[in-house]
Amino acid sequence: MRFTILGPVEAVAPGSEAPGLAPRHRSVLAYLLLHAGVAVSTDRLVDAMWGPLPPDSARAQIQTTIAAIRRMLRASGNDRMLVTRPAGYVITPGPGQLDLDEFTRLTAIAPDASDEPVDTADRIRAALALWRGEPLSGITAHYVQGARGRLDGQRLTAVERLAELELSLGRHEDLIDELSAHLAAHPLRERLCCRLMLALHRAGRQTDALDVARTFRSNLAEEQGLDPGHAFSTLEQDILRDAPGLRLPAAAPAKPQASNFLPFDVPDFTGREDELDGLTRTWAGNNGGVVTISAIDGMAGVGKTTLAVHAGHRLAARFPDGQLFVDLQAHTAGQVPLESGAALELLLGQLGVPAQQIPASLADRAALWRSELSGRRVLAVLDNALGIDQVRPLLPGSSARALLLITSRRRLTDLDGAHALSMDVLPAADAVELFAAIVGERATAEPLAVLDVLQLCGFLPLAVRIAAARLHHRPRWTVAHLADRLRDQRRRLAELTTSARGVAAAFTLSYEQLTADQQRMFRLLGLQPGRDIDPEAAAALADLPLDEAETLLEDLLDAHVLAQHQLGRYTFHDLLREHARATAAAQEPSEARSEALGRLFHHCLHTAAVAVDHLYPEGKNRRPRIPAPDTPSWPPQDEAEAITWLDRERANLMTTGQYAAEHDWHSHTVPLAATLHRYLLGHGHQADALTLNGLALRAVRLSGDAAAEARTLIDRGQVYFWWHGAYERAAEHFRNALDLARGTGDRGVEASALAALGTVSTRLRAYDHAHDHCVQALALFNDLGDRGGEARCLTDLGIVHERRGRYEEAHEHHRRALHVYRETGSRIGETVVLNNIGLLYQRQGRYEEARRHHDEALDLSRRFDFPGDEAESLNALAEASRSLGDPDRAATEFDSALALARECSYLPEQARAHNGLAHVHRDLGRIDLAHDHARQALDLYTALGVPEAEELRTFLTELPPTATDPEPQVNKQGEEPK
Repeated sequence: MRFTILGPVEAVAPGSEAPGLAPRHRSVLAYLLLHAGVAVSTDRLVDAMWGPLPPDSARAQIQTTIAAIRRMLRASGNDRMLVTRPAGYVITPGPGQLDLDEFTRLTAIAPDASDEPVDTADRIRAALALWRGEPLSGITAHYVQGARGRLDGQRLTAVERLAELELSLGRHEDLIDELSAHLAAHPLRERLCCRLMLALHRAGRQTDALDVARTFRSNLAEEQGLDPGHAFSTLEQDILRDAPGLRLPAAAPAKPQASNFLPFDVPDFTGREDELDGLTRTWAGNNGGVVTISAIDGMAGVGKTTLAVHAGHRLAARFPDGQLFVDLQAHTAGQVPLESGAALELLLGQLGVPAQQIPASLADRAALWRSELSGRRVLAVLDNALGIDQVRPLLPGSSARALLLITSRRRLTDLDGAHALSMDVLPAADAVELFAAIVGERATAEPLAVLDVLQLCGFLPLAVRIAAARLHHRPRWTVAHLADRLRDQRRRLAELTTSARGVAAAFTLSYEQLTADQQRMFRLLGLQPGRDIDPEAAAALADLPLDEAETLLEDLLDAHVLAQHQLGRYTFHDLLREHARATAAAQEPSEARSEALGRLFHHCLHTAAVAVDHLYPEGKNRRPRIPAPDTPSWPPQDEAEAITWLDRERANLMTTGQYAAEHDWHSHTVPLAATLHRYLLGHGHQADALTLNGLALRAVRLSGDAAAEARTLIDRGQVYFWWHGAYERAAEHFRNALDLARGTGDRGVEASALAALGTVSTRLRAYDHAHDHCVQALALFNDLGDRGGEARCLTDLGIVHERRGRYEEAHEHHRRALHVYRETGSRIGETVVLNNIGLLYQRQGRYEEARRHHDEALDLSRRFDFPGDEAESLNALAEASRSLGDPDRAATEFDSALALARECSYLPEQARAHNGLAHVHRDLGRIDLAHDHARQALDLYTALGVPEAEELRTFLTELPPTATDPEPQVNKQGEEPK
């Protein structure tokens, strides 16, 4: 992950699915990054964001924002970067992760570093290249203006230091435009003005230099009423009399420029600024005084050679003793890899060594190569390397001042001292620019179709170039027509082929370099439907021990046929996935493919079952029992491992369920939906729950399994009930499930359906029906020995007693339910009961005891990531705070509940939070806000069809009018209309 604040504030993890951040979140993140390594308290953050007049919800907003930043960091594998200390929040980016840290490092030049002005200037230019416009752009907060001014000051100091160095090197002509632009933006910066005056004078433009001086004097007098300093005045007088001291000393005769053997630099080279800046910084960071090796690796077609050649041309002026190039032919069609001795012969010839003086043996050639490079400034591109053994004899000696750019499809992990640069596909904007540069006006006319093409090319530069070239040479094609051709997965790789090159051919060369075991793993990975895979799943897929599977995955990663955007997760580029799938179809027997997928699906289902049992043990008896697979398995061992695995694998499990449904693997679809339901329901993934449940419902209806249909209907109804507040729709599903269960004699499902109907009746205040349903369900659960079902019924009966004012009976039922949940280890059940006990205490006016129970529930919901229950706990705490006469605290807690309920689309708790805020703002005299929240609550309660809607209508009629309400009309008798 890389953070940028020297321009737009961004947090970028290439290729990850990290969630984006809202502007307020980025404002807080930027403040933490400005103070990286320092504890920042909540009060300090509030002051930084809003200054002396923060909103009432400021602390709640900060807490919500910190939670959002943590989620983003966790999604990108950086969850330990932001920690909470007693003094506040501390963020600690690693080396190279924060552009400000890089800028500070590169500009921190010791006073005695001036003996190498070229290298020092290169280093400062690399630092300035990190700036992407106005610092901290895209955010607004109280602190931004002051921080932006301080950052701009650091940048100008670096510009002035760079100008001083460049002037000492005689590069005054190159400086004039750059310094003029900076001075126009900062017209009172005296040192900047002095350097521009000197550059103009040395360029023979004495009059222009004196004009700049007069303008500066005038601006300074008008703006600040001051005269310039002594250094300025002295320089001005020296320019007037053309003092000899302003001239550069005579330079030594320049050495003749050596030949440039770099290949043609493509004119439409696009993007890669970060990579190019990184290569420049690597050289500058070494002070140009030792051998610098940059190993550029990446998958086939990602543009390694193009980048190395372009970088070589960009840096050529810094290597006056030669720019060399050799193709080592590791992945050149029809060629064998070039031997190291032959490569040395080519390189020595490019240095001007006569052929008759080049020795025959590899050792002697390597020694002569090191000798020839001694003391020289040489850049060499060693392209298309096979591995470290091929490259090692080509390395210069320590006395050289050379830059080696080595490209390879394999990571050169054993190349000690090398700076690794692993290339990824192009960012979308750069891919669009490249495509348009080749295609021309047609790209501008069809921007959406261009994005379709690029997406189908996976933003792989080779694929983008081939697609653009095909379109360029077919004037009757539209971009949309090309996109339609690429959508056909069976022909996509064929479409990305020309007579001279092709994506599939490039992939095939990479595949042929793999060992037989690596090739088999590559093929099988093409079968799995998910986006990525961990070593355990890969071991099941390939029927291998875990250590062997992990070794093969790492080998494929080093060969860049796999990628790794998150620790322990392996994935394909989209086009490589298609190549792997096609290769598997051609080389793996059908039976072997089916067996591999069966092993993978069984592994996923069993692991999911164990994980859900850890989190929701009270429902274990109501879920399908999944036997352990024949292959070795590594299921989660506790609740923490369970939630981590489920969160990490959720997208893959969903894709697997859809794949199984589409290919009629109903024996997998139905138990997967039943197994994952409680996890998806409890953690706010209601859309996934409905999708997977719908696939299962279709499968059981096709198979005619009435008992399974009843269980599936109950799960579906629970999503509608809890998250959507669609109570009648949920009740219809529960009634249908009850009828089916009684028809099949499934007493467990009958009990679950009755309990669910009892919950609906309670919510709609039909307490007699609720009591009857719960009593019937409790009897069935007791007969079946289902303690989780028993606790659920006890909880609902406790609520019914509480609503009828039977507080002792309510306490007794809740205590019994809490005992069962704690005994069975059900964290979610414990959370629910604690909140219900708190609400019971509120009904009794025992608000401090209520808050204690709600706080305990809140802690559990946060520890085990139950977002819906966290919102319920916050709302309940807010209601208790209001009753205790603390409306400000109540408003903060309601705001937090509302933000969380919105984030996880929990409609009933959104309505509850709006309702509470309406009453709190009425208490505080904020009538406009009270009206606003009341109307929003009324809209939600009306949609939910619950009795609270009528109560809100009454509340609204009793509120005083807002300032924007129309004045009442008066009739002829002077009376207001009824």
